[in-house]
Amino acid sequence: ISSMTFEELNGDCSVERMDSVSKALEEVLSSALLQGCITVGVYEAAKSLNVDPDNVVLCILATDDEDVKDVALQIHFTLIQAFCCENDINILRVNTTRRLAEILGGGGKQGGEQMDFHCVLVTSPRTSTGKSQALWTVNHFCQESRCMDQWVPIINLPER
Repeated sequence: ISSMTFEELNGDCSVERMDSVSKALEEVLSSALLQGCITVGVYEAAKSLNVDPDNVVLCILATDDEDVKDVALQIHFTLIQAFCCENDINILRVNTTRRLAEILGGGGKQGGEQMDFHCVLVTSPRTSTGKSQALWTVNHFCQESRCMDQWVPIINLPER
């Protein structure tokens, strides 16, 4: 019997590992944005999940410190998380809506209203024959986290 630590047995959550996953997530988001495979906003995401859940490959929920007190947002998150788990959609939490907005082209306005970056869906590109290595890295991280009973892993998106 080897003398592995608890951390070694339960996966590698080192700083380097988390950095590689957050970089992969940024790559996934940038690529999906260019391909028109991004849905932004809690309500827009809910509509998209309802219409075509099989096309969604990743759900990202973002919160800022002040969002913890937003009960309505937390209820939406709970429902979205439950739906994603039920439909085998990988789900991540990120620590900042501002950084997510930057990756996705800034805090733009849609129809005069500030865009809601609390929930972002990545859908499968219709033309792509294969999945990207970055998406594989993110999805693999989500699957490993679920094996450790961490159903909604949290990623810190570093400032650039």
